[in-house]
Amino acid sequence: MLFGDELYRNELIATMALLRVEDYKKLPIEPGDYRPSYGRDRCQFADLFMPPTPGPYPVLVLVHGGCWQAEYGLEPLGQLARAAAERGIAVWSIEYRRLGNGGGWPATFLDVGTAADHLRAVALRRNLDLSRVIAAGHSAGGHLALWLAARRQLAMHSPLFMPSPLPLCGVISLAGIPDLALAVEESICGTAVGELIGGRTQQYAQRLADASPRVWTPLGIPHLHIHGEEDEIVPLAGVLDYATHALATGDRATLLALPDTGHFELVDARTAAAEAFLRAACGMLKTS
Repeated sequence: MLFGDELYRNELIATMALLRVEDYKKLPIEPGDYRPSYGRDRCQFADLFMPPTPGPYPVLVLVHGGCWQAEYGLEPLGQLARAAAERGIAVWSIEYRRLGNGGGWPATFLDVGTAADHLRAVALRRNLDLSRVIAAGHSAGGHLALWLAARRQLAMHSPLFMPSPLPLCGVISLAGIPDLALAVEESICGTAVGELIGGRTQQYAQRLADASPRVWTPLGIPHLHIHGEEDEIVPLAGVLDYATHALATGDRATLLALPDTGHFELVDARTAAAEAFLRAACGMLKTS
């Protein structure tokens, strides 16, 4: 898997009907090996999946999606996290407050940032190599993973600013949402972006800017966007536009467009689409 400066199409062919949200909710539940808390709220925790081989381990920060809504938690991604752990990658699958359980502005963003930075508190005990950390997320989680890469550029007066964010060496967005302004325009996730940002008109514009990875591109690290050509929830066209924009800014951005693939195949470890992600993660982390 190459992480060059061109957009390309993968020829993996899906062998099953496109998955629906009902299928996503029924993905096998795979618990993590440890569940540390990074705050006092019941949603402020992460599941750590450990490889069976000796460390030190590179780390994947994994962010689940679900339109930033409380209805969707991290459980469906457990099977994908376990598959990555079996390839020698420690996976830090984070939970966070969402719309309907205390999330929104700025809580959702502060939770995701705090959860990522909390790796420093567990790294020594779990033999984690924090010089090799990437972030990945699915759908709204793809937006948040890209935001983790962008947040170091935030001004100190931003409510989302956090000092000394954990450095990342790459990001993988799975059916992600890199441009919140476009998401509002196209009603991606319905009205969820507006609810996530909130605020009066003047506040809203600044919040939208602080929260949107497109505003902060170039991100300065490699970012790979894996997207299904048949995705009806987050259309491919907007991600293609973002990847093209990122390339024009000098970023190492790559789009991997998968034929016969929708929104949810990317996070089902049994699919060819998920295999493409796992190989990409190993490639970014330079592991076998």
